[in-house]
Amino acid sequence: MALPLSYNLRNLKVRWQLTLLAVGGIALVVAVLVVLMAMAQGFSLALRATGSADNGIVTQRGSNSELTSGISQENAATIIADGRIARNDKGEILASPENVVVANLKRRADGQPTNVLIRGVTPVAFEVRRGIKLVAGRRFQPGLYEVMVGKRIAERIQGLDVGGTIKLQRKDWQVVGIYTSDGSGFESEIWADRDAMAPAFNRGGGYQSITLRLQDPSTLPAFNEQLKADPQFQVKLDQELKYYSDQAGSVSGQLMALAIFVAIVMGFGAVFGAMNTMNGIVAARTREIATLRALGFSRLSILVSFVIESTLLALVAGTIGCLLALPANGFTSATGNANFSELAFAFRITPAALAGGLVFALVMGVIGGLLPAIRAARMPIATALREA
Repeated sequence: MALPLSYNLRNLKVRWQLTLLAVGGIALVVAVLVVLMAMAQGFSLALRATGSADNGIVTQRGSNSELTSGISQENAATIIADGRIARNDKGEILASPENVVVANLKRRADGQPTNVLIRGVTPVAFEVRRGIKLVAGRRFQPGLYEVMVGKRIAERIQGLDVGGTIKLQRKDWQVVGIYTSDGSGFESEIWADRDAMAPAFNRGGGYQSITLRLQDPSTLPAFNEQLKADPQFQVKLDQELKYYSDQAGSVSGQLMALAIFVAIVMGFGAVFGAMNTMNGIVAARTREIATLRALGFSRLSILVSFVIESTLLALVAGTIGCLLALPANGFTSATGNANFSELAFAFRITPAALAGGLVFALVMGVIGGLLPAIRAARMPIATALREA
């Protein structure tokens, strides 16, 4: 004979002080876990959303990032002339040879210096990359010391407001626009005219990368093999979306490992807290347990009832923990990336993160309630009546 669910709900209500204590501990663990998972997910999504599946990016073979890559102007001109690259309505080749450097700028929050990526592009870059959208100001004019800045880095770095100026290579560059890029890593960059930037940063001899739009994306593997087979190039061609996604690899994994480690450490504390709470409930209900046994309820029924009680408690705590974590969604933070520059990203609380938090809460509830439930189920009727 099974105990009714209303019995468990009544007990949680009657002993509300102990219930609140256990709920608070588990809810805190779940909130921390979900926030840390949101941080890892936000960083990963920022890079995975960078680029397009229709685009390829050419970098030097053996380089780990654009910053350490180098392509000569002669090789770039040969690559760009390939017929597999798309053209726009004006007949212009949709390829963007780019210079990439980092500059040391100060953060708004604490005034401390940090590296910010500067990308030198041509006007065609805005066609190659479809996701760039101005949200304030205008685009830079070719040949002038003007820059556009990504929305996320503008929020974090001093002087990156429209109309402001920043000093790069002893020259004053005016901020003329702020852009978004669907939350991608490009929002952590500063874009300038390549022809103005290259001589200022002594990058006149070549480029760090070439981003190109393919007429048919399925031709990318063959194009790459052709480039790799030619010894004069020493370059590789990757799908742009995959290239930037791979940049997230180690850091994203480290952030997720941190989330799991912290959750496990805090989870042990929450499990012991729940166990102590359930032990206290068992001790306070000794006579009640004996009465249930005398009425004919089996040991299995009592064990299942106590596990259900701790699981219900954990489910409520997990829900509260998820609700506590929700305000962190969209919070902006930053970390380093493969280009040795600051990558700003927004925390992303996804359904998977919330589900993970609830599952973790249920696991803590079951583990925390199992041993006390076994103790309650094994309690002899005569002993229980004497202890009462």
